[in-house]
Amino acid sequence: MQQIHVAHSPDSDDAFMFWALAHNRIDTEGLEFVHHLSDIQTLNEAAKEGRYELTAISFYAYPFIQDKYALLSCGSSVGDKYGPVVISKTPMTKEDLAGKTIAVPGLMTTAYLALKVWYPEAQVEVVPFDQIMDRVADGTYPAGLIIHEGQLTYLKSGFHKVVDLGEWWFLEASLPLPLGGNAIRRDLGEETIQKIARVLKRSVEYGLEHREEALAYAKQFARDLDESLIDRFVGMYVNDMTLEADMEIQKSVRLLLFRGYGIGLVPEKPEILFIRPQELSKTS
Repeated sequence: MQQIHVAHSPDSDDAFMFWALAHNRIDTEGLEFVHHLSDIQTLNEAAKEGRYELTAISFYAYPFIQDKYALLSCGSSVGDKYGPVVISKTPMTKEDLAGKTIAVPGLMTTAYLALKVWYPEAQVEVVPFDQIMDRVADGTYPAGLIIHEGQLTYLKSGFHKVVDLGEWWFLEASLPLPLGGNAIRRDLGEETIQKIARVLKRSVEYGLEHREEALAYAKQFARDLDESLIDRFVGMYVNDMTLEADMEIQKSVRLLLFRGYGIGLVPEKPEILFIRPQELSKTS
């Protein structure tokens, strides 16, 4: 049995996507999957080395690993008029950020790329994503870029929104903001790549079809959220757009990375390749 190492973040949306696969609810076509959990910045760095056969990545990381990986059309996290948020302790505008340092969750995250496309002059320092709100609250940083469940809780915690980068991107490009996807190692060969693509799609489909069970599993990965917020957060990032990155999403990935290239954050114009799973032919 061929063993496939699959890596994803310990977040409720990824947990939802991979629940069926992790709990043997679907046909794996003879493949054995070993799961590895790490934060997205760590996964982006590991992908540079080609460490895992299948890995979640930030779309911003793709140009740096495209020699080793292709993208799968299933498994994307996309913000439809919502996304990472720059927050502050007191009301601030974009102009107020001049000369100030913004805490960001990682320099290979798509959130960081979107921030720099929105405000190329932004000065940043990397802070673990789960500490950013605390560091803004205690005054260490005047503003912070929050991802994951913090997007739903920052107002309740007393912070102010400087910009929602998903809202801004839709106004800028009339497109959803693509944040992360799943990358497959090119050296596996077409047959194995297609098997993995089908298995991943089955896992997402099964989770969406058995939502209550998948949510019950995902809850353990949610940080201090009540059930309604967990449901809402998972619904934001695991939906029909996750099942299949359509041409609009693929166009948005290309445009965002091209804009990153224009400001010097992407080293070369990336060649975006999305692989779609091909259904097995049915024989009588």
